[in-house]
Amino acid sequence: MSVKKMMEAYTKTDHTNVVDGNDPVAIVALLFDELIRAMQDFIQHSDPEKGKKDVRSRQFSRSLTIIYALQTSLNFEEGGDIADNLFRLYEYARQQLLQDWKDNTIEGTEKAIISLDEIRDAWHQLSRQGAPS
Repeated sequence: MSVKKMMEAYTKTDHTNVVDGNDPVAIVALLFDELIRAMQDFIQHSDPEKGKKDVRSRQFSRSLTIIYALQTSLNFEEGGDIADNLFRLYEYARQQLLQDWKDNTIEGTEKAIISLDEIRDAWHQLSRQGAPS
């Protein structure tokens, strides 16, 4: 996926941060931030008595959109095992969300967030390394 398409997918989410549209590492780091935020909101609004169904539904959809953007941005030819492993991580997160949506639970999404959070930190480190001094 091109940087332009990644930015378009990101723009379709309810974002609050702005990044340089020419820095794919910063875009991916930001997408991770937004994905984890959306998944946390999905969890927060999962209690039918306290949560808001429309918010939960919106955050579920938003999470899936971001996962799709991350999956389609992978370059399997140049990325090799790293791209394969990232795809599996994104697919794991997607499957956990779908299962929690279906079962009205949160445990899978919580586990997925833990896994994604570790990778998010790595993307932020890469982004900082590429930033001008």
